[in-house]
Amino acid sequence: MAEFVGENSSKLDDKGRLIFPAEFRAQAAPFAGSRYVVRKNLYDNSLEMFQTEEWEKYAEQVKSRINLFSREGNRVWEEFNRGRALIEPDEKTGRMLIPKQLLEKIKVQKEVVFVGMGFKVQIWAKETWESRAMSDEEAGDLFEKLLG
Repeated sequence: MAEFVGENSSKLDDKGRLIFPAEFRAQAAPFAGSRYVVRKNLYDNSLEMFQTEEWEKYAEQVKSRINLFSREGNRVWEEFNRGRALIEPDEKTGRMLIPKQLLEKIKVQKEVVFVGMGFKVQIWAKETWESRAMSDEEAGDLFEKLLG
C-alpha cells in the first residue's frame, strides 16, 4: 500500500474539482483504478483521504474496539461513518470531485493543501493549514511532553 509523503497545493477548478498531486499519484502505485474514501477528520478542520484498502483496515480497527450491540457503540460507529464519500480520481489527469458539502465543512474557498500522512492524505483549506504551523519551541515542547 501507499506511503504518502509530502505537501502539495491544488486549486478548485470552475467545476469544483481538484487535481490529486502527481507526486501522490506516483506514491499510490498502482494509481490506475484506485478508489478513495474521503471523510471529515473527527479532531480538526481537515478531510482524510484513504485508499479503499487502507480505509477497510482502519475501519476494522475502530469497529473491533467498540460494542455495536450497545447504544453508545452504535452511535460511535454511526459518527465514524457519517459523511463519507467514495471518489475515483481520473487516471490520466488526477482530477477528482470531492462533494461540495465536505469542502464546505473545512471552509475551502479556492485552494487546498494535500498533506501526506503515511497511510492517508489530509486535505486542508490552505489558510487553515498555514495558520496551524507551530513555532519550533511549541513543537519541541509538545514532542517532549508526548514522547519524553
